[in-house]
Amino acid sequence: MKPTAVSADALFEDHRASLQWQWLAGHGAGERRFDEVAVREATSGADLVGYLNYIHPYRLQILGGREIRYIMESENSTRRISRILQLEPPALILADGQQPPELLLTMCERAQIPLFATHESAAFVIDVLRAYLSKHFADRTTMHGVFMDILGMGVLITGESGLGKSELGLELISRGNGLVADDAVDLYRINQTTIEGRCPDLLQNLLEVRGIGLLDIQAIFGETAVRRRMRLKMIVHLVRRETLEREYDRLPHEPLTQNVLGVPVRKVVIQVVAGRNIAVLVEAAVRNAILQLRGINTYDLFVERHRQAMERGD
Repeated sequence: MKPTAVSADALFEDHRASLQWQWLAGHGAGERRFDEVAVREATSGADLVGYLNYIHPYRLQILGGREIRYIMESENSTRRISRILQLEPPALILADGQQPPELLLTMCERAQIPLFATHESAAFVIDVLRAYLSKHFADRTTMHGVFMDILGMGVLITGESGLGKSELGLELISRGNGLVADDAVDLYRINQTTIEGRCPDLLQNLLEVRGIGLLDIQAIFGETAVRRRMRLKMIVHLVRRETLEREYDRLPHEPLTQNVLGVPVRKVVIQVVAGRNIAVLVEAAVRNAILQLRGINTYDLFVERHRQAMERGD
């Protein structure tokens, strides 16, 4: 599910410093928002902001030098501005240091459509706002587990309660890996193929270990032991022996994946029994995944080696 609202006030304040813009007209429309249908149908922030466009309604319209010259160059300027306002943009943004035409100011004020102005280039404004809107309106969910940076890869450790996920996270941290989030992990689909995981503000830097309580990982291990966010590349699922034997193959011939917000994520299942060093197994699984990303598949190499042995009659 994705949020469907951001007000003109919030948009302006969130970029007051980065874009150094001014609010020129439509001051009474601070609560003006993006159209909810347009937000739901948008595949990314690119669908919600762009240069002047008469085809796509309900999006931020950026007016640079060329656009201002176009709408003001003839006696049709009133009609052209009216067409823009009829598209019901959440706001109009003057870029490239353009001076606002008096007619544009008057018509925006009358229609109560916010008009912002900045000296930044139109291309820069579009890049900044697309990134902002992509994150703000991203599909999101929350999953239970421990999310970590293991050897540079974002790994979510999941499993049944009582299997020692947090203890495993603590051991991995002591081996030089980093904590992103424990217990509740906020996941966002920031584009069509990428899931980003973050920690809720309330749980920042905290890890709960049974018998000890809450640990402040940053205070104990230092700044390098925590991460603000990571891209989810792998899920490590911890299971008991009976679950592994009942539901999973010992040597799966096809890589396991789990669907997260419509994106398939690589999945590894590890059996938890007394005496196994799960931290070492998790790191080995991550190293193996890195090899696979480089095009080296150990299972396929074994199958080929086996085929050659059969042909030789070994």
